[in-house]
Amino acid sequence: MTSLNTPTSSRRPVPVEAAACSLSDLTELPRYGLRGSDSAGCLLALGYSLPERPNQAVRQADGSWVARLSATEYLVLGSDEDQGARVAAQEAEWVQDERRSYLLPRQDSHAWLQLSGVRCSAVMAKLCGVDLRAEAFAVGAVAQTSAARINVIVVNVGDERGAALALLFDRASLSYFTDAVLDAMAEFVAGAPAG
Repeated sequence: MTSLNTPTSSRRPVPVEAAACSLSDLTELPRYGLRGSDSAGCLLALGYSLPERPNQAVRQADGSWVARLSATEYLVLGSDEDQGARVAAQEAEWVQDERRSYLLPRQDSHAWLQLSGVRCSAVMAKLCGVDLRAEAFAVGAVAQTSAARINVIVVNVGDERGAALALLFDRASLSYFTDAVLDAMAEFVAGAPAG
């Protein structure tokens, strides 16, 4: 996990500690998708708890998340606690069988940033038209929207440690979207010490 502040001239992130908001790059943490009418059964067989409806997510006991993107499509996000080992093993062991459930590798297709802190919804308000304040976008809520002119999946993954939004989007846009978020964060992290 990499914490980000303002990009340097070489566009590499600089670590920062900031109470108001911080940005972490979780792109290397494992994740995968499943699509098909039997996907819910496959995930239940793997021991996951599932959201009842699309655009909801459920935190698992190990810290991973299952987000339901449609009636038959799910996104499984690895846990930082085990560095995504459980999720990576499941993807590696996947074998297509007679069930109508199809693996959607997301490691190469989707980048993953996490915006945390008390001002994360204010930061996103600069980039996105969806109201992501806690009153309107509770923990476990999922939005499939546009932010900074690209398609983004936003999952409220906040917990007792504070507010947090998982942001998943086209991996080719990682540098562009990171810069856009850092620019939106600038007023909230001004003067924060660099690590």
